[in-house]
Amino acid sequence: MDDIHFEHTIRYEDLCLCMCVCVVELKCKSFYLFSVGQVVNIRAKVNRAFNTSMEVGIQVSCEDLFSDRHWRVCHAYATFVTQRTNTGKKVTLKPIVPHTQREQEEYSVAAERRRVRMVHDDIIKDLLSSGSIQQADSSAVCSAVPAEKTKVESVELVLPPHANHQVNTFGGQIMAWMVNVATIAASRLCQAHPTLRTIDMFTFRGPSQVGDRLLLRAIVNNAFKNSIEVGVRAEAYQEEGPNRHINSAFMTFEVLDHNRKPCTLPRIRPEPLEGERRFQEAIARKKIRLDRKYIISRKQAEVPLSVPWDPTNQVYLSYNNVSALKMLAARNNWRLSSEKDEVRLYTLEQKSMLSFRVEAEVDVPAHRAFCLVAELSNRPCWDTHYKKCELIHRVDDDDFLYRVVTPSVPHGARGTPTSANPGQGILQDFILLASKRKPCGSGDPYVIALRSVSLPTHPPTEGYNRGEVLCAGFTILDIKDNMSLISYYNQASPEVLPYISTDIAGLSSSFYHTFCSCSQYLTRNRLSTSEELVDQHQTTKTDSLSEALRNTQL
Repeated sequence: MDDIHFEHTIRYEDLCLCMCVCVVELKCKSFYLFSVGQVVNIRAKVNRAFNTSMEVGIQVSCEDLFSDRHWRVCHAYATFVTQRTNTGKKVTLKPIVPHTQREQEEYSVAAERRRVRMVHDDIIKDLLSSGSIQQADSSAVCSAVPAEKTKVESVELVLPPHANHQVNTFGGQIMAWMVNVATIAASRLCQAHPTLRTIDMFTFRGPSQVGDRLLLRAIVNNAFKNSIEVGVRAEAYQEEGPNRHINSAFMTFEVLDHNRKPCTLPRIRPEPLEGERRFQEAIARKKIRLDRKYIISRKQAEVPLSVPWDPTNQVYLSYNNVSALKMLAARNNWRLSSEKDEVRLYTLEQKSMLSFRVEAEVDVPAHRAFCLVAELSNRPCWDTHYKKCELIHRVDDDDFLYRVVTPSVPHGARGTPTSANPGQGILQDFILLASKRKPCGSGDPYVIALRSVSLPTHPPTEGYNRGEVLCAGFTILDIKDNMSLISYYNQASPEVLPYISTDIAGLSSSFYHTFCSCSQYLTRNRLSTSEELVDQHQTTKTDSLSEALRNTQL
């Protein structure tokens, strides 16, 4: 179960139980739970099926029958895996076919969420090993509450009503029991009734069955100014045999005053060794939550568009980069603005945001086109508006940081930035995070996503206008006979819009010439190695490709 953030309070025990009950069937399902005059509506739907696992989206809302109010409670994603047959053979799931725009968005981004889940534990380890976690204040810790005083142990017997038709304990039932012991542990520290706010990634390590005893242990790992993290461990055992570790979870609680504002909480003094480890890991998890909240939940209209980049938030910046492009590509209300020789320019208006898409088919296999286009340093070979593109840092095999230099609008000049002499204007530069992804399944495109980030080592400099890109990039889809459909997207920021305004207005078709140049570049290098591409870039970067190229930037 992905992280659960509770926006409003209802009875968590009943909620957690029903959230897992209602996702059993492979179709949209609604459950209604009545609780003290309120109706809790829980809807679940399979977003995507991979080979042997599926992602289920769960939405929880609440309705007050007396005041006719409706509000959102929480949202989460659950991952289910298939069990092998009696002969040990894997069960392969049938693919899900999205129909609506919302289904297409969830289907596309599900692959990126899956990627984040798989590296979550590695992020914690990297934060701890990098030494970026601050040590606790020794003076404050000495006067703090010992963690031993918050320990809680409970044993639950799994009965038939607690299990599904496969005789396995409901995941929601285990969650409810774990919430109970965690709440008691948090109460021992704050000496008040705490409110559950978040549950970190909740991974089931193994099943439990009817007849098992579940040993539940909870302890406060760390206490921050307004929140408490409680670690809970669940073990299953029979009358004979060793304990089986089936789950661990980390739950964050707050204590609210009469104005519903978080109260200041006592500090915690961790136990030696293991307690210290849990204390530091709690800090790392809090940092991850803050990074994710800051990066993923940003509104498109917020300024600045760029966000700080550092190794500790790279995973979530990359996630947001790719998912934003996938969601933009999944929009179904694109309008064809102009077309020339099967090179098409589309526009999309969303409130105050204008986006555009240029697409065409090229006679190059998708995997080869992906390798060529993803090498952003070679883009000046076919796009004169990329006057310079230098690689700042190779983050890993899929993420790169570039500095791109382009012409800008001349001050006091008339016309577009490229219809006038671009040498008279101030150059623009962009610091871009480029995230590339190969297809996760059949029918998925190759993705190259671009967005602006800010780097302390590369601040805005005199003589350059620092531009920002919110969402841009390419999708490359394998169609037929080694042909590819290449689509370029851009949510036009003020620094980008002048380059394509004449095309959108129908005053020019320079987008066609630029895309033709891109197609020629791909065809010319469809069999070239990466080393040959670098040599070609060095010999051709000073050549003029076409005068029409000076009228647009992709």
